[in-house]
Amino acid sequence: MIKIDPNDGTPIYLQIVRQIKYMIASGAIREDDELPPVRVLAQQLVINPNTVAKAYRELEFQGLIYTRPGAGTYVAKRRILFSDEERLRIIQEKIESLIVEAQNLNFTLEELAKIFNERLTKIYKQQTEEKGNERD
Repeated sequence: MIKIDPNDGTPIYLQIVRQIKYMIASGAIREDDELPPVRVLAQQLVINPNTVAKAYRELEFQGLIYTRPGAGTYVAKRRILFSDEERLRIIQEKIESLIVEAQNLNFTLEELAKIFNERLTKIYKQQTEEKGNERD
């Protein structure tokens, strides 16, 4: 489910956050799905449980998951926490950061656009297939 790359350069807890956010966005995990307990995920990833706990705290702070004491950690309902202007500002900031990083890695803007479109298509197909499976 989650894979850690120690050579990534990204802190491990942020790798976990990023992957769980992707799973939520792609529909791989849905509202009220239970996440693995901290200790279980830490054992699976062979990392310190505090690292998983930090990732879960960050996701909870972002409103993506919630914890029921003694009952587990779950995916939260999707809700809009920001105004349209703030949502646009946040996404533009992330896109600009992506463009700068791509240029530092010597990608052309055309290559970046191709990669972006391929990922969008993949996510769209996954979501479409999962919606079709729900109807069956």
